[in-house]
Amino acid sequence: VQLVESGGGLVQPGGSLRLSCAASGFMFSISAMKWARQAPGKGLEWVSGITSIGITSYADSVKGRFTISRDNAKNTVYLQMNSLKPEDTAIYYCQRGLTKGQGTQVTVSS
Repeated sequence: VQLVESGGGLVQPGGSLRLSCAASGFMFSISAMKWARQAPGKGLEWVSGITSIGITSYADSVKGRFTISRDNAKNTVYLQMNSLKPEDTAIYYCQRGLTKGQGTQVTVSS
């Protein structure tokens, strides 16, 4: 199983980023996928999930601002993040079950 996140960076409050997670080594199309994040000095926090058939769920803290999606032809899951806030600053991880990638840093600051 390999999960490779990308798309993080520095963005001003109110800005947007789209994270991508390229998956390999397992049957992606039948796997539920998740995004989680870890802010400095805090534990891992679930952000969003998507089932194999595209049913989505979100943490209350990101509902209405973030959108998770998947492209089974590309073995990729995405996280579109809009209206970003400083409290969204964290390392964002793609997960399949308990397995996660190396993460991508998102920093929201003016």
